[in-house]
Amino acid sequence: MPTAPRDPEYGNGPAGEPLTPPVLLASLLADRELGLRHLAGPAAAGVHGVHASEMPDPSPYLLGGELLLTAGAGPAEDPDGYVARLAGAGAAALGFGVAPVHEEVPAALAEACARHGLPLLEVPPRTPFSAVARAVGRLTAEARTRELRRTTEAQQALAAAAARPDPVPAVLARLAASLGGSVALWPGGRTAGPELPAPAREALSALLARVGREGGPATATDRAGGHHLAAYALAGRTALGTATPARAPGDHTVASVAAVLLTLLTAERPAGAEAAALTRLLLDGDPAAALTAGPWYAVHARGTGDPQALAVALGTVLLDPHEGGVRLLTDREPGAQPGWRLGVSAPAAPDALTAADAQAGRALQRAEAARTPLARHADAGFAGLVGRAEARAHAEALLGPLSPALRETLRAWLAHHGSWDRTAAALGIHRNTVRQRVARCAVLLERDPDDPDVRMELWFALRQE
Repeated sequence: MPTAPRDPEYGNGPAGEPLTPPVLLASLLADRELGLRHLAGPAAAGVHGVHASEMPDPSPYLLGGELLLTAGAGPAEDPDGYVARLAGAGAAALGFGVAPVHEEVPAALAEACARHGLPLLEVPPRTPFSAVARAVGRLTAEARTRELRRTTEAQQALAAAAARPDPVPAVLARLAASLGGSVALWPGGRTAGPELPAPAREALSALLARVGREGGPATATDRAGGHHLAAYALAGRTALGTATPARAPGDHTVASVAAVLLTLLTAERPAGAEAAALTRLLLDGDPAAALTAGPWYAVHARGTGDPQALAVALGTVLLDPHEGGVRLLTDREPGAQPGWRLGVSAPAAPDALTAADAQAGRALQRAEAARTPLARHADAGFAGLVGRAEARAHAEALLGPLSPALRETLRAWLAHHGSWDRTAAALGIHRNTVRQRVARCAVLLERDPDDPDVRMELWFALRQE
């Protein structure tokens, strides 16, 4: 079952929160106190940060999405090459401060920005670069608050739709309205939202078939017909597809919640073989004879949700609700479930279920003590304290906001015990680039890499890749 899968196109922020939306260039231009003026290049862009530099080539210090501010010393010698390097590094825009070096923006620089498609802004003498940086920070915080509010309201609306008498079409309609696009459930052809153009419809069908097949990916994305497309695998080889003209950072979170609800609403309760196994168990009292070879997982759970819904999510009918919790038995590897805290045994054969049940009970105690949604039985030794699948899932959730270059830099920096010079030498980059990247990691992860506990956790996560 999909439980907030990582968005392969946009990623998730720390703790599953959506990434911060960019600040639109139009918002900065509309700020009269700044007095910025658009001179050349596109008038639309998204800004993720501000960086000031007078270097002839500041591109090694950019991560992409920055509004680069300069007083003119950097591009003075080679305006075209300077702009080309910024555009290649993914800079969002160039802000040129007139005075004290130049009384006006050089025409050659404006021509280069127009040629390379880089927005060029004039920063008046009365506006300090720090004021631009503060404005971007303020607008970023406001945009993040709006996006979190939108995401929360959409999740609440989806939950309310799932409680209606006709929950599946209600959830689809609510999801389409929340995303401002179209959605489809595959197979079956149930849809909601505006009709898609043929290229987008055909591409979405291909995505749905891809994630819906056995062994297919949990999520997939594409772009076609002027739409952003995404598909999410549900239970029983079904899939949810979304198509939106625009893509907001919180859309993946909203769609993931809908995928979880639709999995619960559409999944067929296993009967067949498992029901027969339960009957044989009750009549014969022999688990080894009643169940298939497995492997099987014993699960102990406590929470506020519906035990039957939990059983559906874990793909089983073998559950034992009791005062204070639920015990389950499933042949699918369990994952964390909203509203529940789970303890999961090691994979076990049918004749080892008594030991597996005890393991699940101890794992639940660890989960409750650590306040984590799921804990698995741990083998002896430090490396066995976390199961391999669980460790990888934790690593992906923790490191998800980081690009491959940032992960490589962080790994080298930790391996060299935080030495800027040794890390730079190992990677063949400037020590200031190492500082910039590690600082960027700290911002994206919302963690202090100078904290020994944080370093240990990051090193463990990086070792799982």
